[in-house]
Amino acid sequence: MDKSVVNQLKELYKKWSGEEPLIVMPLPESGSNRKYFRISGRDHKAVGTFNPDERENNAFLYLSGHLRKYDVYVPEIYLSDLANHIYLQEDLGDTSLFEYQNVLKNENGSTAKLKELLKKVIYEMPKFQVRAASDLDFSICYPRAAFDRQSIMWDLNYFKYYFIKLVKVPFYEQDLENDFIKLADFLLEADSQFFLYRDFQSRNIMLKDDKICFIDYQGGRRGTLQYDLASFLFEAKTELSPSLREELLEYYLSVLPDYLPQFDRKSFIDHYYGYVLIRIMQALGAYGYRGYFERKPLFLQSIPPALKNLEWVINQIELPVKLPELHKVFQQLVTSRQFDIPLNKEKGLTVLINSFSYKKGGIPPDFSENGGGFVFDCRALPNPGRYPEYKEYTGKDKPVIDFLEKEKEVKNFLENIYLLVDASVENYIDRRFTRLMISFGCTGGQHRSVYVAEKLKQHLMQKYKIGIMLNHTEQGGFEK
Repeated sequence: MDKSVVNQLKELYKKWSGEEPLIVMPLPESGSNRKYFRISGRDHKAVGTFNPDERENNAFLYLSGHLRKYDVYVPEIYLSDLANHIYLQEDLGDTSLFEYQNVLKNENGSTAKLKELLKKVIYEMPKFQVRAASDLDFSICYPRAAFDRQSIMWDLNYFKYYFIKLVKVPFYEQDLENDFIKLADFLLEADSQFFLYRDFQSRNIMLKDDKICFIDYQGGRRGTLQYDLASFLFEAKTELSPSLREELLEYYLSVLPDYLPQFDRKSFIDHYYGYVLIRIMQALGAYGYRGYFERKPLFLQSIPPALKNLEWVINQIELPVKLPELHKVFQQLVTSRQFDIPLNKEKGLTVLINSFSYKKGGIPPDFSENGGGFVFDCRALPNPGRYPEYKEYTGKDKPVIDFLEKEKEVKNFLENIYLLVDASVENYIDRRFTRLMISFGCTGGQHRSVYVAEKLKQHLMQKYKIGIMLNHTEQGGFEK
């Protein structure tokens, strides 16, 4: 971060508070270009924000003032200097609903406490969805004034290009596009004269002095009621049970008539599950982009619970609109084993061994967030793939195994790998580390890398009492 930005925030703080800032501490970065700093002086504190996007700043400041008029607890904007892309806002603390939910999991009576808290959040929703929408100037919203057809198609294509293509789920392009159009038509039937928060999830809901507070609504726009409710109840990382989700849906429908006396319950629910689907697809697109494309493993951890939610929807809900090609894609996703990996639940060391193709997918991302481990290039080894008789086999098949085990270079390669990996395994066991990732790449991810990965698995199983997971990226994913 440019020091001049920090200095500008300090000056803005002095102008607002009349005192010198004593502490300026950067806050963890999110997935945007916004930078946040907690600024404290003797008697005041604030969160200083730098965002180079002028239109987004205008939208956030406008929405902050407007929502507060309708008794929605969002941060007060203390002072802004939009010429320098900075502003000061109220510090709502560090306790998000997401973090509090994790704390509750270890307490007695956690289910009842969580249900009560979630109902408090839902009770607040119509305040911004219905009441605040009555005179909101949607033309200021950013990046679009409404969640319209173009927005829907953006989300659907985000899912297609950054998730199902990256995880190599086959589909017929035109048939899928036809289903996207049908789904968009169906979603656009719902009443859309409300304020749609857009990113209504537990990390953007803060708990301060027993009050429910909201942040990160700068992407809000005109839209339907169903979208935000779907975002909240089907958020992947919170993993709400189906029964609790249904109970909370009913609670929302009991609160809504106080703000919207006449609404069609059946139409609402039909369209609600359509918005559940598009929200799950949008989230999977985000996880794919951040996880596979930007190589940020934290986002990959949300994929299994998101697919679990998707599986529940396609097995329990029948939409009024038929989407055959999209349904085929969903079925392939929820039955795939490539996402079937327990994360951060191991006791002791687990070694994840990958085989991969340099030509196709490249080095697999590290699911554990600790930066990976070893990556070995097998392309210098003799290649059975050059011979027609081995084309249909993989490194797990006897003809390929026999071919490679005759080669001295392969034997030397393995012996050196065993020495390096054994040293790390023993060190990790002593230090009580839980994860080590080892990846082997070759041209196609079919023969040499698969063979070497299998050999390392056998070696480690014979020598150590550790967990081992094997992932042949080009040959069907994870093996138990």
